[in-house]
Parts: sequence; structure tokens; C-alpha cells
Amino acid sequence: MDQKKFKNPSPRIKIIQKIYNSLMNPSAEIEFPKNQYKKFIKDVVTGTLERSEFIEETVNKFLANDIELKKTDKLLKIILFAAVFELLFKHNNPKKVIISEYLLASEYFLEKVQIGYLNAVLDKLAKEIRKDEKI
Repeated sequence: MDQKKFKNPSPRIKIIQKIYNSLMNPSAEIEFPKNQYKKFIKDVVTGTLERSEFIEETVNKFLANDIELKKTDKLLKIILFAAVFELLFKHNNPKKVIISEYLLASEYFLEKVQIGYLNAVLDKLAKEIRKDEKI
């Protein structure tokens, strides 16, 4: 992978990394170093972790026949939960932007097949969660 991409990774990559680290090291404190997206990253990371049960209920509600979270890859689940958090609680961000940003970020962590699956799942969820959003 091109190392230049890691010099200033997108906020979604940092979000995924921080949630993963928090789940792997539950006793470790999550640090949010100075960054132009610090508030956004902190909001999404803490919000996703605090509301994970609600997010899981939402995913199960709309995708009961499409996904079994207990068998889902941990990184795929983290990316899915962070994206669903944004769809539910970050209404200033258009759903297409949220989906495309998480798909781009997922390229660092997932295989192409998983990214395609994530795209389908997020698209279906976004249509349900944000029915009133035109685009």
C-alpha cells in the first residue's frame, strides 16, 4: 500500500482504528490527539461505543435476513457500526458521503469481496434509516 496515504489518514480510518483498539484493549483509555477532525472523531468513536446495543438492534431490525452479526468479521462489524452511528446521529452528513467515506476507509482493512458486501449492507440500511433524505 502507498505509505503517503497514511500520512494524513481520513477521519474514518482513525475512527475504525480507535474503536478496534478500544475493543481489543477495553481497559486502555482512548486518546484523541490534536487533529482538525478531533471533535468529529471523538463524537463518532464514543457515540458508536456507547450506542453499540442500539446500533446492533437497528442493524438486526432492517437486515435480519441479510447479516448475522455474531458471525461477522470484527473489522467489518466495526466499520458497519461506525457508519450506522453516523447515519443515525450525524444528520449534517449526507448518506452518500457517509457510505463512500467508509467504503474508502475500508480499503485499508478489508478484502474487495467484503467491501462489496459492506456497500450493499450500508446502502440498504441508509435507505431505511434515512427514508426522508432525497439523495
